Amino acid sequence: MVANYSSSCSPITALVIIVFSIYLSTFSLVEAGDNGGGFSVDIIHRDSMLSPSYDPSVTHFERQQNAFRRSLSRVNNFKQSLTTPNQVSPRVIPNGGSYLMEISFGTPPMKNLAIVDTGSDLIWIQCKPCQNCYKQKAPLFDPTKSSTYREISCKSKQCQELGDMARGCSPKRNACKYLSRYGDGSFTNGLVANETFTLGSTSGRSVPLPNKMFGCGHNNDGTFGEKENGIVGLGESHLSLISQLKSSIDGMFSYCLVPLEKENVTSKLYFGSQAVVSGDDVVSTPLVSKNPVIFYYVTLEGISVGNQRLEFKKSWKVNAADEGNTILDSGSTLTFLQSELYDKVESEVSKLIGGYPVPDPEGSLSLCYKADTDVNVPITVHFSGADLKLKQMNTFVRISEELICFAFAPIDGHLAVFGNIAQMDFLVGYDLQERKVYFKPADCSKY
Repeated sequence: MVANYSSSCSPITALVIIVFSIYLSTFSLVEAGDNGGGFSVDIIHRDSMLSPSYDPSVTHFERQQNAFRRSLSRVNNFKQSLTTPNQVSPRVIPNGGSYLMEISFGTPPMKNLAIVDTGSDLIWIQCKPCQNCYKQKAPLFDPTKSSTYREISCKSKQCQELGDMARGCSPKRNACKYLSRYGDGSFTNGLVANETFTLGSTSGRSVPLPNKMFGCGHNNDGTFGEKENGIVGLGESHLSLISQLKSSIDGMFSYCLVPLEKENVTSKLYFGSQAVVSGDDVVSTPLVSKNPVIFYYVTLEGISVGNQRLEFKKSWKVNAADEGNTILDSGSTLTFLQSELYDKVESEVSKLIGGYPVPDPEGSLSLCYKADTDVNVPITVHFSGADLKLKQMNTFVRISEELICFAFAPIDGHLAVFGNIAQMDFLVGYDLQERKVYFKPADCSKY
């Protein structure tokens, strides 16, 4: 069990953002010296009834299809990022994340709603004065009204560590400039600064996180929604929130994502001592360090459908899987497999189901059936050292009253992406010091 989890749910956001692309509006904190400094936040899916982006005129099935399309665009950008030479810090599409997070900046704190995403690194929001900002409902952050805002010098180590995002100096202010471009052409451009982030606690007490680096965006445009003020990256690079909190949380965070159909229930995100995943039914797999460093990589060795095990091979000449061939991604809805492996998995699934497949009207998914009841095929994902038995909710999704589809899809190349449907109702824990990821079956609606 995870230590000291709260059983109550409060509206907030996500990590995962997410989506995992995340909405954080309340959270419970155990301060240092009291249960080891762990804390937890409520997170909600961007399509949840609790999300400010929720549109009641859109049906549950339409929301799912929209999420599938975002997932397909996102994974195509993953593939491009990993195969483009000399691209040191690729960034996925900004609206691909599945979760939102409410986080306050400055002193006094000003609330912002941002996409939270394990597949992104930089933290940024829109700031005044804005030369070119996309439309957002909330007021822009005004750094001149914050007593804790400090621009970063061009010659500082922090500026130099921006790598390909560094864009020289603001001539009058000796302030470090940045430019971050995303896979769909969206971008953010502005100044790099240190600021106090503030999270609101369930006790009503504010919890400041002082002196954290972020991008104050003065020129931003693209496919961002008007209720999304920026991005909070939770990836593994040094720019992310996870890395900036690393010493205080002992490099540990975890999340528990509720199934898609539970639209009025929050998911959970845990940090530090509360992120420990333990118990007899826990399995773990090594985290693999590789470039680009933003993503969380594990090794997928194969997948079993029923009693038939199918191996993930680098090519027909190689008998073993590549290390770090799979990205764990809270922002991708679907799970994507190397095309050759996917074809074998789909074939075995079809054999066990029988009957006649029908096409997905939207063309997002390859294997669908007319069924008014759930389809249950036993599928086990074999990560290195960890056999993860998936539930029906992890493998099939209902896209209409009469159609149910396999929630996996093919991707060219030798890459897999383990998406958030496959992770739902599992407690997924990351230990960046021990370099491991833990999985524990759970009813996430009760955490």
